[in-house]
Amino acid sequence: MTRTSRPATAAALLPLVGGPANVTSVAHCMTRLRLGLADRSLVDEDALRALPAVLGVVDDDTYQIVLGPGAAARVTADFEALLATAAPGPDVPGAAPAPAETGAAGAEEGTRHRTATPGKLLLRRVANIFVPLIPALVGCGVIAGANGLLVNLRLLPSLTPALTAVSSGFLALIAVFVGHNTAKEFGGTPVLGGAVAAVVVYPGVAQVTVAGTPLAPGRGGVLGALAAALLATRVEKWSRGRVPQALDVLVTPTLTVLVPGLLTLYALMYAAGEVSSAIGTAANWLLATTGVLAGLLLGGLFLPLVMLGLHQALIPVHATLIEQQGYTVLLPLLAMAGAGQVGAAAAVYVRLRHDHSLRTTIRSALPAGLLGVGEPLIYGVSLPLGRPFATACVGGAAGGAFVGLFAMLGDRVGATAIGPSGWALFPLLAGNRGLGQAAAVYAGGLLTGYAVGFAATYAFGFGVGSGSGGKAAPDRPSVP
Repeated sequence: MTRTSRPATAAALLPLVGGPANVTSVAHCMTRLRLGLADRSLVDEDALRALPAVLGVVDDDTYQIVLGPGAAARVTADFEALLATAAPGPDVPGAAPAPAETGAAGAEEGTRHRTATPGKLLLRRVANIFVPLIPALVGCGVIAGANGLLVNLRLLPSLTPALTAVSSGFLALIAVFVGHNTAKEFGGTPVLGGAVAAVVVYPGVAQVTVAGTPLAPGRGGVLGALAAALLATRVEKWSRGRVPQALDVLVTPTLTVLVPGLLTLYALMYAAGEVSSAIGTAANWLLATTGVLAGLLLGGLFLPLVMLGLHQALIPVHATLIEQQGYTVLLPLLAMAGAGQVGAAAAVYVRLRHDHSLRTTIRSALPAGLLGVGEPLIYGVSLPLGRPFATACVGGAAGGAFVGLFAMLGDRVGATAIGPSGWALFPLLAGNRGLGQAAAVYAGGLLTGYAVGFAATYAFGFGVGSGSGGKAAPDRPSVP
């Protein structure tokens, strides 16, 4: 998307979602513009889907417009600028309130409580804490991968220590960012959440003895930081409701840092450390003993998990594994779902050769699918057709089983960051037997997913008599 087209895209989107007065909140993730809307009946969804920049639309707890990686962040900024320009000033009589700031606060919170179940709301909040960290994880992961390659090839020895510092600094302090985002999401002061979470990674905690044992800096990791910031938010809210206003500026920040800070040192770090260790142990055991089955289930069920929004529960698990082991072994398995999706779309393209509209959609969406952006193929091809969505899951299961088999044989493949998948994940790959072996196993999984997704869809993805000119599913279900 060009610089000139981004403002035009934002300007085209705004009237189609009901105008500025209908937008109550704005946020974005890696691929989607997420809007809180006062009245969803004002949305012209057909016109939205017809926009060239729009890859799909999802009507969930927030109204989500799929724009693709990179484009989502840029169009969101342009969209917010339009809202700021369109919003009337507070001195105008009868003016509607300005849209809420990006994040969980404001009117979106009310929208979530009205439309989302408690479980889904919790998952959304978890995502709001960790998704903003993904760009830094990706950037640092790519630098770490390039640095590892230089070290192995013994190139630029004077530069590699500097690259190590650049790539490792964020991960060393990720707990602080988790604490900041947690407090922001749950209504506390972000800097106080970060201050309490910083206790987890402060090197000086090694001087603190609990039950006769010195603490280890970083114990508990992101989970400990999350728990510490949640506790800090509770203490802050309690204090602000009871401390006289004249003393609030001194007493509340002190209590918010002191009480949760001590509880973090003497309880939360140990408890969260045990949970983090259990996650790492369980992931390694799962792949070492049941790798094929684990890959089959994770690769096959990930697309439905994404559709239900349940994949967000895996974000802190990925973050814990990356912090603990340097990479997450789960993401390459889950990425196989996208390979099955690509294979299924290719089979639809071959079978429905007279459906020119659908074939045009597939041609435009396949490059993004190969790079791990699956929404265009999901919402434009497989899900509306029905059966190809199921056969895409079969392809994902086969690719996952392939990667899982090698894990059982001792070749673990991991990703140093979360977010990218498909071929875009190659720069972020890591493994216990070197980058070359990890890349070979991952590529084999992708090819398996493509092949099985294609074969399953070609053979079973169409109704009787659909042939080359028929439709796979005349009655296309609406996208959830």
